[in-house]
Parts: sequence; structure tokens; C-alpha cells
Amino acid sequence: MSQNTINYLIHDRNARGHAEFGWLDSYHTFSFGNFYDRDRMGFRTLRVINDDRIAPGGGFPTHSHRDMEILTYVLSGAVEHKDSLGTGSIIRPGDAQIMSAGTGISHSEFNPSQTEPLHLLQIWILPNKQGIAPRYEQKSFTVEQKRGQLRLIAAKDGRDGAVTIHQDVDLYASILEAGDVVNYHVKPERYAWLQIAEGVANLNGEELRAGDGVQISGEEKLQISTDISTEFLLFDLG
Repeated sequence: MSQNTINYLIHDRNARGHAEFGWLDSYHTFSFGNFYDRDRMGFRTLRVINDDRIAPGGGFPTHSHRDMEILTYVLSGAVEHKDSLGTGSIIRPGDAQIMSAGTGISHSEFNPSQTEPLHLLQIWILPNKQGIAPRYEQKSFTVEQKRGQLRLIAAKDGRDGAVTIHQDVDLYASILEAGDVVNYHVKPERYAWLQIAEGVANLNGEELRAGDGVQISGEEKLQISTDISTEFLLFDLG
């Protein structure tokens, strides 16, 4: 990690945890599984960002969660989801899927393709209350909705067509091409996390690459630009 202003803390991609199981190649932004770093226990209510690449036909067999907001964001390929609520769906790039584990839910996630790899981000956020009824929601957002701008994809009030998340979090997705610039104002008493999913971004003069994360504590004006095709997520956190 390196600190470049009083409000910034960069979590370097090369310091992430790593797990490889043949069918799975996973990088952990925060402590997860066998990876433990006391300086990487999450940020605010953001607890897990796993960057997973799943081989054709591979996947996570049925397993259980409780009291966690779990969001799946696919970058390439597709994931087949099945859960104990009877929900079954295919999640593709552009989709935002939220699963509120609540009192308990079991699910499986597989790459249904026998030829194409799957690349996704799995995000866990601590809920604002425990013991809620499990739920599932999925919505699609086009490339055009994200290109050159910030598109709200998850929010506590589900506004603007976003999926609803049980926490004081606004999650934006964006796809930038060379020369694109987006601006965002982190308000006083708020926090933010920027996660570079693919490509190379410039944040207020600081170069960031895929896998890098930046925690932002306190009011800050963000300017994000790129010279190549880049995709990122921006979390506005209470």
C-alpha cells in the first residue's frame, strides 16, 4: 500500500491474496480464505472483493451464506446461478446480481460453457440489519449506459433502476475509452472505494491498473480518465 494524499490509500494489485485450484484462479483484495492481512480486513461495510477466473465447466458447488449482501459482476463469459430459493439464472456481462443471504441461503455458481473462460468480481457487503428474509435480484445495464459515465447499478433505495442493497452504499459502474473523463464528488462524512476491473485508469494523476483498489476517506473530488479501454467500479459508502 502507498499513501499519496491524506484521503487516499492505494491497495496494490500485487499485494492481493491468491488462490489457485486448477478450475479457479482467484485474487483477494481483502482477507479471505487462507489469505490474512490485518491491513486488508475490508473497508467500511465492504468486506470482500474477489477477482475470479473460472475455467470452462468449473464452478463453486452448493454452499451456504447468511447475513451478507453478495453481488456478482461479470466481466466476460457467463455464470450459471442456482439457489435454495428456487432461483436459476445466467449472469452475463452488464448484469448486476444481488443476493441477500439473510437468515440463510445455499447456492451454486458454475461456468456453463465448455469452451469459454469466465471472469467475474464477487463482492460481499455487510448488511445494515441481520436476520432478514433471503432475496435475489438481477438487472441488466448496457455498455452504452456505462460508457463514458457513471451508472448506478446498486443502491439502498433501488433508485434509477438499480438493484436494491441492504446497506448505505451506492455502487457505480463505468466503461471508459481513450480520452474519456468522469468526475465524482465524495461528500463530507462519506467514504469511497475505487476498484479497477480491467484496463488502466488515471485517478487525479495517479496511474492504476486492473486489480488495484483505492480507499478514499473523507471529502474528495475524483477525476478518472484513461488512454485505453477500462472498466471500474466506484463504491460510495456511509
